[in-house]
Amino acid sequence: MPSAEDRLAISEVLNRMAYYYDEGRLDELSACFADNAIMSMQIAGGDMVGPFEGRDNIMELYRGAKSTQTDVRRHDITNIMFDASGDTLAVTSYLTLFATEHGETKLLTTGVYRDQVAQVAGDWKITRRHIDLDSAY
Repeated sequence: MPSAEDRLAISEVLNRMAYYYDEGRLDELSACFADNAIMSMQIAGGDMVGPFEGRDNIMELYRGAKSTQTDVRRHDITNIMFDASGDTLAVTSYLTLFATEHGETKLLTTGVYRDQVAQVAGDWKITRRHIDLDSAY
């Protein structure tokens, strides 16, 4: 299992990723992914979206989504759990996604991030991310 210090650093990466997206700091969000990261998504048990291979392709998806938003989003990351099995360090966390527009805040969706992380040049990075959303939004 990762040390307490590593758990804190990895949790910080997950929290920063949410914050960077919400604040439109997409270059800093990009830096949280390894160059060769892979990301996929499934919405309410439907068809698989992706995989998107490589940080540039992943960020194209994030940039496209952000460019169409008219609301203010808040990605709330909770219940961060670690599982070290074999050569892989897996991190599972909950997502609660809120949006505020025209003075009204509403819950958009909930879901689960299923990440794999590794140290790259001394920094923890996401190497694989799968997002299971409980509903479309």
